[in-house]
Formats: sequence, C-alpha cells, structure tokens
Amino acid sequence: MSLSPRLEFRQTQSLVMTPQLMQAIKLLQLSNLDLVAYVEAELERNPLLERQVEPEGERPGEAEGEGREGGERVTDADLDPRAGHGFEAEGAGGEREERVSDWLEERLDASRSAIEDRLDTTLENVYPDDSGREPAGLAPSGEAPAYSEWAGVGTGGRDDDGYNLEAFVSAETTLADHLEGQLALAVSDPVERLIGQNLIDLIDEAGYLSADLAGVAERLGAPPETVEKVLGVVQSFDPPGIGARSLAECLAIQLKERNRYDPCMAALLGHLELLARREFTTLKRVCGVDDEDLAEMVGEIRRLNPKPGLAFGSGIIQPIVPDVFVRGTPDNWLVELNADTLPRVLVNQAYYSRVQKTTRNEREKAFLSDCMQTATWLTRSLDQRARTILKVATEIVRQQDAFLTLGVQHLRPLNLRMVADAIGMHESTVSRVTSNKYMATPRGIFEMKYFFSSSISASDGGEAHSAESVRFRIKQMIDAESPDDVLSDDTLVQRLREAGIDIARRTVAKYREAMRIPSSVQRRREKQAALSAG
Repeated sequence: MSLSPRLEFRQTQSLVMTPQLMQAIKLLQLSNLDLVAYVEAELERNPLLERQVEPEGERPGEAEGEGREGGERVTDADLDPRAGHGFEAEGAGGEREERVSDWLEERLDASRSAIEDRLDTTLENVYPDDSGREPAGLAPSGEAPAYSEWAGVGTGGRDDDGYNLEAFVSAETTLADHLEGQLALAVSDPVERLIGQNLIDLIDEAGYLSADLAGVAERLGAPPETVEKVLGVVQSFDPPGIGARSLAECLAIQLKERNRYDPCMAALLGHLELLARREFTTLKRVCGVDDEDLAEMVGEIRRLNPKPGLAFGSGIIQPIVPDVFVRGTPDNWLVELNADTLPRVLVNQAYYSRVQKTTRNEREKAFLSDCMQTATWLTRSLDQRARTILKVATEIVRQQDAFLTLGVQHLRPLNLRMVADAIGMHESTVSRVTSNKYMATPRGIFEMKYFFSSSISASDGGEAHSAESVRFRIKQMIDAESPDDVLSDDTLVQRLREAGIDIARRTVAKYREAMRIPSSVQRRREKQAALSAG
C-alpha cells in the first residue's frame, strides 16, 4: 500500500462558541447583583448604550394635557404661584414683568427698618448664648482664624472641602480601632504601647490571637515577660474575651469578667471536648459537682460569646432579592419576574447615526461597529435571560404546586432533566438559570435549586418521596421526642417505613448529621441534664 498526499473534502457539524453566545451564557448564570454590576460596566464602556429611565409621577394623559375635563391644556397661568391670591396673570409681556417686579419689591423688602419693624426688635438683639462675634473668616490682622472659629460655620463644622464631619459620623468602627483607642488610655509606656499595637494587628476578625508570643518577642526584640504582660492588658479590653489564644481561654476571660470563674468551672473548660460529646456523667466526676450545678455551669457557658471580635467591622449583609414572584391561589398560580432586578438598557440609534457620519478612518468605523454589535447583543441577551428564567420558574411552580399548597411534606422529587424535557431546553441551561436565583412564594423565599431534590422510593410501591420532605419528617419526629423516649436511627427508619418511605439507616444518619442534629445518645444526655436543671 503506497502513501501519497491528496486533497479531501469532509462535511462536519460542530458547535462554535461565538463571543455573543458566550456572553448570553454568562449573563444567564449571573445573580441579579452581579448582572447589575456587569450592565453598569457596559454602560460606562459603550457610548451607544443608555439606561432606560421611566418618568416618575407622570400619569397617562397628563403629558398631552389631558388631565382636565374637555381636554383643556395646562398653561403657564395654571402654574403661577400667585394664582388665587388676587394677582392677574394676563396682559402683555411688559405689563406682566412690571407686575412681577412690583410684587417682588413689595414682598422682599430687605431694608433695615423694614426688617426691624417686621421682627419687632433691633438687629443688635442677640440670644444669651450667642457670642455675637463676626462670621468665621480672616481676622482683622489678616491671620487665619482659629479652629474653634471655623467649627462654628454651617452644620457640618467647616464650609470648605478639606473637612467633612459626616465622614467621621458615618465611619464604621473596626475591631482594631476599638482596641487601639483603649490601648492609648491603658498603656503609657512607649515600648509597651508598641508591643500592644503589634499584638492588636495580629488579632483576627473573630478576636483570637493566633501568633506565638515567643515569635512576637523575638521579632520585636522584647523580653517574653513584657509581651505576656502587655497581652494581659489587651485581654482586659472590651469586648471581654478579646486576644485569647484558644476557646477555653476566651471563655475563661469572660467568666472572670462576670466573677464566675472557680475551680469547678476551670475543670469544665479544661474538658470542653467532653461537653461537646454531651458526656455529662464524666463531667460531673471530673468537676466534682452534681446534676443541678453542672446544668447551671453549662448554661453559663452557653451564654458566653465564643467569637467576641465579630461584633466589630462586620461586612454589610446584602439582603436576598427574589428574581421571581409567585402569587395567587392553589387553583391559579401567577408567576412573574421581579422588575426591579431587570436592568433596562436601550441602544441609542439616533446617536449612532449622528456619530457614524463623522467617522474619519477605518479605526473609528470599526470601533463604532463593535459598540453597536455589542449593544445589540446585550439587549437581546437580557431579554432572552428574562424569558428563560420565567419559563423555568413557571415549570417549577407547575411541578411543585403541592408544596405551595400543602407544605414541605408534599415536595415532589424533581431533577434538571424533568424540567429541561418539559420546556424543551438542555439540562445545562436549566442549571445555569437556577443558579443564584431566588423565588418568593407564599411559603417564603427559596433558592430555585431548593425545589430540585432526589427521590426516595416508597415501601409500598407508590409515588416516590423527595429527600427534602424526608429530612423534614426526620426533624419533626426528633423535635417531638421526649427525654424518656429518644428516637434512635433504627427507630426513625422503622417509623419512616411505616409511613411508606423505604430508606436505609445510613441515609437517616447522613440526613441527621447534615441538619446538625446530634446522635440519640447525646440528645438523651442533653435532655436529661436539662430536665434535672429544671
């Protein structure tokens, strides 16, 4: 067989990811906050895009003067502030201006005698707490006024651009700022203040000092005893528990602040792992207390703050804004998009036509053409995104109408393929639509992915149950158990099978741990301790 070069034509089909398609896919999976940020960046970059602003306070028909009976138009006389007060609005232009001028001179007489007659006092009369000094400005000698004089100008302190009182009022106090202010009052020695400043810089946002004191002393060239002494001062600052090196030390500082730290409490803090496992019998033996005292000590620890630093410098919590609203009755659910989360942009065709005539070279033409193409595709992608979200949300509501009507127990098993087949889309598209999107229903606000749950077969061969509804049943049974009848995982499996749910014991244990519910042994110990304390 001989090898020789030859030309061969072959026809194939392939999916080409064009920039426009990539943009549409990107917009589809963005949340409403990320989408707004993306559109704002495009508005700054693209001169052909403009924000669609709806007129405020304008009712239909008023723009054309249809707000009155008989189609009467609103004239300047209707807007005259003197209307209804004995003033006439008609006349020639000169006469009108003369009347207005007379009216202004009559009402705005600013002579000294007129003001004194109107106020029934003299202008030299001042309030008792008024110093009567001249307004802040240059002194007679030409020198700059003192700060106390500038502080009396206006409501913001100074009237220049170099000082802004609102910036100080609205500034957020961070944990470091709060501790530094206390350090300046508590420590006077410059060396110890430098060590304290370094320790404050090493405290994390939770309020813990994770650095090694020996390493800090070596780096600063200070004796370890001095660093330990300064740390003790920092640990006395507000909030209590700040600067601790472990959870036990943090709780001990707070207990000392409340005068509740004794040898029994110290023994309890030394065995926090036993408290986490609810081994109360062992703790009573270690601490040397009875059931009532142990329950009181555990309650005291639970009232402490394990992360005192989180009270300062916390970030702004962004509230969840739903993308879809679901309203109506069980027989007729209404699904609509949240208009506040949909950016409205338009392509300025008039500006494009005007600028296109003034292009001077190919580079300007290419830039203008690229801006026009990007703007057109952005508006189309935003419209397609809104339609796709509405279509997917409508199908989810149709599939989970029993949940909206009856509750979590009736949440049906649902996956991406079922929704994709129903609306004629690909599973990846449905996955992107449901990412970072929220739906406001009569039962609360839920992420769209919440409605997708795996199925658990029924023991009697009936309709399958969703995993979310099974988790809800497990939580309900555990919440309703009594201290004398704590349900084990095997008992939970038996009761679920009696309810028609075929589930394994390891699955029940997995669901329980995912909901942060302790085991039956730990729950029994905790309930018995609470019962003894009561």
